[in-house]
Amino acid sequence: MLYASTKRILKPLSLLGVVWVAAWLISLSYSEQGQTETNSYIISAKNYSLLKNAIHDMQVQPSHELNIINAVAVDLNEQQLAQLRQTLSVTVSQNHKVELAGGKAWGKRKWQPMSTVPDYVDANAAHAAHNFGDAVTIGFLDTGLDQLQGTSTGLGLSTDLYGRDKFWGTYDAINNTLSNYSNEESGHGTHVASIAANSDYDVYGKVYGVAPNAALVGIKAFDHEGKATYADVIRGIDWALQVKDEINLRVLNMSFSGPVRSYYWQDPLNQAVMKAWQAGVVVVASAGNKGPEPMTIGVPGNVPYIITVGAMTDNYTQTFFSDDKLASFSAAGPTAAGFVKPDVLAPGGHLSGLMAFDTQIAAEHPEFHDGGRYFQMSGTSQAAGVVSGVVALMLTKDPSLTPDEVKCRLMDSARTATNESGELAYSVFQQGAGVVNAAGAIASTATSCANQTLDIARDLSGEAHYYGPANINEEGNFYIEGLGDEYVWKIKSGELDGDALLWKVNGDALLWKVNDDSHTSSWQDMASTDALLWKVSFETDALLWKVNLGSDALLWKVNLETDALLWKVNDDGSKVPTISINNWVNQE
Repeated sequence: MLYASTKRILKPLSLLGVVWVAAWLISLSYSEQGQTETNSYIISAKNYSLLKNAIHDMQVQPSHELNIINAVAVDLNEQQLAQLRQTLSVTVSQNHKVELAGGKAWGKRKWQPMSTVPDYVDANAAHAAHNFGDAVTIGFLDTGLDQLQGTSTGLGLSTDLYGRDKFWGTYDAINNTLSNYSNEESGHGTHVASIAANSDYDVYGKVYGVAPNAALVGIKAFDHEGKATYADVIRGIDWALQVKDEINLRVLNMSFSGPVRSYYWQDPLNQAVMKAWQAGVVVVASAGNKGPEPMTIGVPGNVPYIITVGAMTDNYTQTFFSDDKLASFSAAGPTAAGFVKPDVLAPGGHLSGLMAFDTQIAAEHPEFHDGGRYFQMSGTSQAAGVVSGVVALMLTKDPSLTPDEVKCRLMDSARTATNESGELAYSVFQQGAGVVNAAGAIASTATSCANQTLDIARDLSGEAHYYGPANINEEGNFYIEGLGDEYVWKIKSGELDGDALLWKVNGDALLWKVNDDSHTSSWQDMASTDALLWKVSFETDALLWKVNLGSDALLWKVNLETDALLWKVNDDGSKVPTISINNWVNQE
């Protein structure tokens, strides 16, 4: 019918008319296509029941029910999305993709690797006191876990040092299933978990894991390529909170990083992470491997409440500490909301961990697999695994510690890199409070030195959101408001590169870690004063801080009428950056 009527219209038309009709038909085709093509969205509403009823009335089946943030993940076309918005007040976000954080393999192949991490972070002192992370479960939100049951040289991830089963199984957040075994195709999750809790011994009788008796549970949200969607990761966090009391899940390791698309409080994945912290779970996240440039901390490491971990390396000299250095790939702060990140550093260079030879990563880099069960890898993912192990030791010693107290004591006892003159060798935006020290963290009695002026309940409810104490001066250098020149990151001046560094506990010198009222403001205060505005550099994809208001290129700004953040990442709005396990980096 359409063809016949079109044919009758075309007879008397001029060439111009023919062109017009053709254009009309093309536009009609695109319109119909827009009504049928669907996209995956994460949709939330204050009234979760009404949201689910509205979706049900549209005869659409959600792919994920994300109770933790009052949201569902669902595929809708434009017409359906418009219909839903007319029915109910909702917040809509794309179901972004996520990728994991790894490390690129450059270096020498190693056989029979030595255990080095427990020595470096002084976990052996805890081990000597028979503290091995007992009675604490660490969840690894990753690619899954391969138990790699022990050989004559050790016990791996299946049992602890006393032969007791310590593996809780794996929850598959992709397929929403639970099993007692794991199908780990990537290798990343197993590698990170083994750094935290491997109960194998090396040839010298030293245990590999920082907390070898800690129980493990895999939360598989990433595929064999290290990629996931926001919905899968959020569902994994939701499941962790459902079972945390049953299996004593006290630590949640997140060795992945994604691009920052909004302020921390607007990101649905970050909202779920904040819910976990509020529920008493210590969240340890990698800073990301996008360093060394400033403002490269990714999601969820940009959440101010949690423990964000950067990486350092021993420079291939295990017992000579003065040449240790910050890993060049380790992401740096400040965050888009002005917070100092990372919070701490941990070893993340050329670490040996468990990985089956037939996994994706080992197949791509066979020169770094020992032919048996060990693989050498670098990255902030591995550094996060170290810190998760240290946290397990702290909670074994004192199970009453809250997440804020754990963070406080980790930072209070960390060893800061200084030069021979006692000045900071690296900016706090690069090293945070310094390298974690397990013995110091366990012995610390510090209180009220983390997240003190932040109210997570008000943050999650939308009553208040927060900015940190970081700012930028006229020379383009980052500094901390109210503190001296020592805390100015003179970006163009260069940094020491492992030349006569001293790593020591600085005590009260790091005043920035206590957020006082003069340094932290609520979202409403900042919006009313038009304080900090941001823009995107298209040449570097780096976020640059703008202090003055006179600029034509502001892409980060506040719409005071709607309290909405206006933001774009590039001129092509169809491009959606992925979030994943951290990108591969050279061995350091």
